Amino acid sequence: MINRQVTSLILSVAFTFVATIQLPPTTHATNAAKPIDSKNGTDWSVAVVESTLKRYPTEKELASWGYAKALYLYGEYLVYKRTHDPRYLKHIKDWIDAHVDANGVVTSANNQGVVNEIKYDSLDSMMPGNLMLLMYEETKDTKYKLAADRIRKRFDTYPRTKDGGFWHATGKSREWQLWGDGVFMSMPFLVRYGNIFGDSKYGNDEAARQLVVYASHLNDPKSGLMFHAYDESGQTEWSKREGNHSPEIWCRAMGWFGMTLINVLEFLPLNHPQRPALIAQLQQLVKAWSNYQDKKTGLWYQVVDKGDNPLNWLETSSSSMYTYVIAMAVQNGYVDKKFASVAEKGRQGVLTKISLGSDGMTNLIDICEGTNVADLTYYFGRKRVTNDFHGLGAFLIMNEKFMNKSLKGVSRPLFEPVQ
Repeated sequence: MINRQVTSLILSVAFTFVATIQLPPTTHATNAAKPIDSKNGTDWSVAVVESTLKRYPTEKELASWGYAKALYLYGEYLVYKRTHDPRYLKHIKDWIDAHVDANGVVTSANNQGVVNEIKYDSLDSMMPGNLMLLMYEETKDTKYKLAADRIRKRFDTYPRTKDGGFWHATGKSREWQLWGDGVFMSMPFLVRYGNIFGDSKYGNDEAARQLVVYASHLNDPKSGLMFHAYDESGQTEWSKREGNHSPEIWCRAMGWFGMTLINVLEFLPLNHPQRPALIAQLQQLVKAWSNYQDKKTGLWYQVVDKGDNPLNWLETSSSSMYTYVIAMAVQNGYVDKKFASVAEKGRQGVLTKISLGSDGMTNLIDICEGTNVADLTYYFGRKRVTNDFHGLGAFLIMNEKFMNKSLKGVSRPLFEPVQ
């Protein structure tokens, strides 16, 4: 395998090769946002980050530990790698440092303001660990490795379904369940941790195994899409059917799953026995997404296969994710080049959802709030939020892919292929 230092965070798949950069002194990097210049064409990634710096200038405003904030901060990191603006890196580091101590223990305040240690009893709680790996690569500060070690060790005892899938969470309301979201919250961390710290055999094998197990329960053979969740126990109301899967196909769950496929394939050796299965799963999703893309807008619906229902609506975070995954799948040769037009149409559609307000700050609209597993009425009724971190993070990841590489013609891959 080619030895390389990959600086992009595992939760996305835009990996590039750069040297480790020393974090600038705090005195040289304040978080004060700069005004956005939209006269000669807006750099929407920079515009989003600058607007978010105004809205959340310090770690106090970003507040508690959470995967959606970590997704956004990773997107901000991608913008930092392109612009080299030290304020962006400081903004990310400040949030991490507000939660991790010198021994790698992570704490966070609950809604009542009580500070507790994060025990990693859900896959969601593990996802920000990717930022620990990112900061370790940037600074070599051992506290970030210690924090990452704690998350890696948790997988050794984390509960599983009978066929080996990690439960979405250990609480009563989530035990025995696999959610499409869960692979993104956990598997990118494992493969990246393994790559950095010599644990790649476990990380690669486990990540591939999880994706295969999850897909076996969530795939819809009729549409090629994926159901939101599966309950091995069959005790939840939504799982009381053949196959124990949820009844609906929620957009963002598949977005998480697709990004994880791309991400894991970036690290998986070319001769890994599960690689063909993962590529086939990715091809299945890209084909299905192209079939269900709204022809007028280029976007995708909240409940993907029910676009003709008047209660349904076009959702921004998943559209950003699908666009990104399709673009990367085309670029890396996993799918036919004809799908490049699907990605470009998706990108153009997403750009219709962002604008500059009268205050000069960006507004990204129609982002689904955090969502559980339920029935059709529940999904249709979810709040359509402006500037939610799920959407901001997905938008930055998508937009930075297009800022850095064109889909026109054959372009050089963003990464050196593994061997």
